[in-house]
Amino acid sequence: MGGQKFQYDESGGTFFYFLISFLALLLVPGTYYYWPRSTVEDPEKERKLCQCAGCKRKRKIMESSEPWKGAKNFMKKLLIVLGWVFLIFLTYKVSQFDYEMANFDPYDILKVSSGASQAEIKKAYRKLSLILHPDKETGNEKAFMKLNKAYQALTDDEARKNWEKYGNPDGPGVINFGIALPSWIVEKENSVWVLGLYALVFMIALPTVVGMWWYRSIRYSGDQVLLDTQQLYYYFFHKTPVMPLKRALMILAASLEYDKKHNSEIVERPSDNVELPQLIRNIENLNEKTRERPLSDAYSLKARALLFAHMGRMLLPENSLEIDRQYIVKKCPYLIQEMVNCVSQLIMLAYARRINMLPKIETIENVMKLSPMIVQGLWDNKSPLRQLPHIQEENLKWFSSKKRHIKNLQQLAQLPAEDRRALLKSIPDENYSDIMKVLGNMPYIDFQVRCEVIDDEEPTVYTAGAIVTVTVILERKSMAVLFGDESAPDKTAYETKEDEEETEKKEDAAQVKKPPAWLKQKKGKKSSKKGSKKLAASAVKPTTAAAAAPAPAAATPNTTSSNKKSLDKVEEEKKAELSADPEDSELSDDEAEQSEDSDDEPANKKKTSNVDDDDKEWEKFQDKLAKREKVLEGRSKTSHSVHCPLYPDDKQEYWWVYISDRKSHTLLTAPYHVTALVDTEEIQLKFTAPRWPGVYTFTVCLRSDSYLGFDQLHDIKLDVKEAPEEITDHPQWDFPEGEEEKEGEGSDLSEFTTDEDVEDDAE
Repeated sequence: MGGQKFQYDESGGTFFYFLISFLALLLVPGTYYYWPRSTVEDPEKERKLCQCAGCKRKRKIMESSEPWKGAKNFMKKLLIVLGWVFLIFLTYKVSQFDYEMANFDPYDILKVSSGASQAEIKKAYRKLSLILHPDKETGNEKAFMKLNKAYQALTDDEARKNWEKYGNPDGPGVINFGIALPSWIVEKENSVWVLGLYALVFMIALPTVVGMWWYRSIRYSGDQVLLDTQQLYYYFFHKTPVMPLKRALMILAASLEYDKKHNSEIVERPSDNVELPQLIRNIENLNEKTRERPLSDAYSLKARALLFAHMGRMLLPENSLEIDRQYIVKKCPYLIQEMVNCVSQLIMLAYARRINMLPKIETIENVMKLSPMIVQGLWDNKSPLRQLPHIQEENLKWFSSKKRHIKNLQQLAQLPAEDRRALLKSIPDENYSDIMKVLGNMPYIDFQVRCEVIDDEEPTVYTAGAIVTVTVILERKSMAVLFGDESAPDKTAYETKEDEEETEKKEDAAQVKKPPAWLKQKKGKKSSKKGSKKLAASAVKPTTAAAAAPAPAAATPNTTSSNKKSLDKVEEEKKAELSADPEDSELSDDEAEQSEDSDDEPANKKKTSNVDDDDKEWEKFQDKLAKREKVLEGRSKTSHSVHCPLYPDDKQEYWWVYISDRKSHTLLTAPYHVTALVDTEEIQLKFTAPRWPGVYTFTVCLRSDSYLGFDQLHDIKLDVKEAPEEITDHPQWDFPEGEEEKEGEGSDLSEFTTDEDVEDDAE
């Protein structure tokens, strides 16, 4: 009968297996993630970078921010190499152990033949024991133990039979289980030390580490902003619904991340008592005498003064206030994003609870303005041309000539190359090259908007209370596409709202004056009914003010009624022409055949329409799956690097997209933070249509968090119709009186119930 044997590892063989598995689990992923990767330096990389003094200083700051980077990489490599050497050594030990156990042959060890007698076996054992005994000079303890084991296996008749038959002296059914721990762990003499080690690891070290992690994590939000700072934002934004820009800057400077009591990384220097008052005296409108806490605290006043000096591009002492400025500015984009989230949450909460006192759209837009101001180190009332290298305040007069009045970067990029160089003729060629590098890498966004009601029979018809989906398509190009393009339109994509209204009025006037296309046809020209229908359908499509929008907004009632009247007149004129001129109304042979086969067309059209509908549904389903996979993958934080010499770290281009009602100064959707706009990005924003019918104008806003003067506005017009009344006279909904009463019990619908919900309840 077989048996089982449990025993601790005396020789340490099975313990090696445990160590090998444990080390492999650590070394394989650790080597992949932590091995320092040597980046291949591009020889042209230095040539592509901006060589202005600010960018050179920034690169030195980024290199000096990690002084121990080389030593850390060396230690990582050393630890990983030592781990792999130890793993290879353990693997060799295990392979030797397995080799010895697999090659245990008692006949070979005693050096006798397989049919040797007992006398020959004993004689061979005595001869080898005199040589291998540990007390002898030529002794070998390990070989002597194997010799004893081989002698016992061949002198015992039962063990010899088991060996010859099963290859194992212990028989066929014996299974040995080795515990991968040495036996000294359970020995009585070592019990105190073992228990002490367990207590140290599981009762002291592990709870301490978990407690420190938990205490730190509960103090921060998901974006690693202090929860106390978040509460501070909620308080001030609720207190001041319409917040000016400078007050938003004061609240940003009052963030508790800049207070040493809440952040141990803050450094307080004795030199601040001398240098900080001098800096405050040189800054105007700092409002340092405010008594409102914590805006009047010392840490808040210092952070506010450094932010004012940063945006005023003032020189600071390098070893004191300049270091503090870099630390404060580096944290600002994360804090501003948290401020935007707090304002949008307050607005949405006020909508849900019908609170009148809610932050206005000006508040959240002023908060958004802070980000490009701090990244570029420039006030919002300054010229956006100052974002270019080598352009100082005294150089702005070059752009205000009588012939050309350049106000923004897009107008400068659209100039022909000769005119641009002539405009900047006083700048050396090297500096001009830096200007063109930076200008060419700046973003040029194609901003397209499409409105629809998804999962509806008529997606372009907006009824009261319907969920409107606004699809925003952003296509990012470099500003270099505008260089020297004389055929490019004078109106850029970054036009003001007044310009959009003017162009919209001009296009509407031109559309009214322009006669329909089919009225230009001569009487003698033959045309089929299909062609006239296509032309009529194409003429009815409304147009929008922005040429970039792929799907136009809904037309107003006046325009739709006028289009219908014009169509009726055209159809009447067409019928009159056909009845008056029989020669012109004659159809060609092909058209006659088509008219004969007109009876078969409805069936074919139904089939093709069903196939097209299935294809569209399948495409929508595939798009939904792709969007879900993209959400599961997580949002990337890499887009394009921003030229910002005064920002002490690498900054990526991010954007905010949201919908607002400029008339009521309200926010309709929470701002969507676009963090991965490399080439194209598609965003869907949803809001509820107004309850009352009418024509409404909303604005889709695109704002940059890195550049000044790159914001865009796109108006959308919604012709909101009345919601269809509930259908009650349908024959399939005629229930008996008892069932009708049962259906009516407790079926009160809310004011936000959609028509689909009503139909589902009725069915």
